[in-house]
Amino acid sequence: MGVALSHAAYGSCALCPRRCGARRDAGRAGLCGMDATLRVARSALHLWEEPPISGEAGSGAIFFSGCPLRCVFCQNHEISSESFGLAVSAARLAEMMLELQGQGALNINLVTPLHFAPHVREAVLSARAAGLALPVVCNTSGYELAEVVRALSDVVDVWLTDFKYASPQLARELSAAPDYPEVAAEALVAMVESVRAAGGRSLSGDGSMRRGVIVRHLVLPSHADDSCAVLDRVWELAGNEVDLSVMNQYTPNEACRRRGGPLARGVTEEEYEIVLCHADDLGFERIWWQEGGTVSESFVPAFDATGVEGPELACPPGPQAL
Repeated sequence: MGVALSHAAYGSCALCPRRCGARRDAGRAGLCGMDATLRVARSALHLWEEPPISGEAGSGAIFFSGCPLRCVFCQNHEISSESFGLAVSAARLAEMMLELQGQGALNINLVTPLHFAPHVREAVLSARAAGLALPVVCNTSGYELAEVVRALSDVVDVWLTDFKYASPQLARELSAAPDYPEVAAEALVAMVESVRAAGGRSLSGDGSMRRGVIVRHLVLPSHADDSCAVLDRVWELAGNEVDLSVMNQYTPNEACRRRGGPLARGVTEEEYEIVLCHADDLGFERIWWQEGGTVSESFVPAFDATGVEGPELACPPGPQAL
C-alpha cells in the first residue's frame, strides 16, 4: 500500500501505525499529541550520536515535538508527551537545515519527525533546491509505517532507527504498542531496501555515514533476554546490511523511580555484556557500544528552542485533544 505525503494526509491521519484518524488539519491532536502545526523544540549541533553520525564536527539535530509512542522510560518527555516546541513553517524548517549546514554539521538529523512526514518531505526538497548538500538522517523510534518509509526514501539517506522490543507483551507494558515488534520489522525491511536501491551503505573519507541503516537497541534492566531476541530478529531481517548500536544508557526517569521494580535501576554490566556477546555471536560486523558511567551522564540536550526561531515563526495555540 502506498501513501501520498501531501498536507491532505493530516485530514484523517494515518501517518503512523496508530492510524488514529484525527482531523489534525482542523486543530485536533492525534495520538502523537500533535495537530497539523509543525513544532520543533531544538535545532543545533549534537555530539552524542554514534561516531558515523556525530563524528567530531557534530550532527545537525532538529528535534520535533510529539511522538506516537508512550514509553514509560522516555528521557525526552518534555517534547514527546508534553508538547514543548515552537510552531514553524516548512520553509523555516528548510532554513534551519541550511543554517546547520553553515555551522559545519556532518548531516541533518531529524529526530522523531515522521508524524510530520508531509512537512519533512516539503522542507528537505526545498532545502536541497536552495543548496543543501548534506545527508539527511531520519532518527526514529522504529514505530513507523513501511509505506511512509518508502514514500520518504528519496529524501532520507540514513535511517537511524530503534528496535526496542521483540516481545509484544513488553511493548504493550512499556510503550502501549503491542504491535511494535511487527511494525518495526516491516519498517526496517523498507529502510534496508531503500538504502540497497540507492547503492548500499556509503561512508565519506572521514568515516561519516553518507548512506546506510543503523539499528539502535537500548538494553533495559532485567530484560536482557528480550534484547537478545531483538538482535536475533534484526539479524534475520537485515544481517550485516545494517550497523548495530547496543546502548547501556538507560536512566530511570521520575516515573520509573516511582514505579519501582527493575526499571527503577540502571542496567548492570552483566546484562549489557550478555547482549553484546550475543551480537558478536550472531555475526554482526559493525557494532557500536557504550562504556561505563552512562547512567550518570546526560545524553539529553536542553529543549529550549535553540536555533528554532526565525523570521517566519508563527505560534498559534497548542493542539486540542482528540
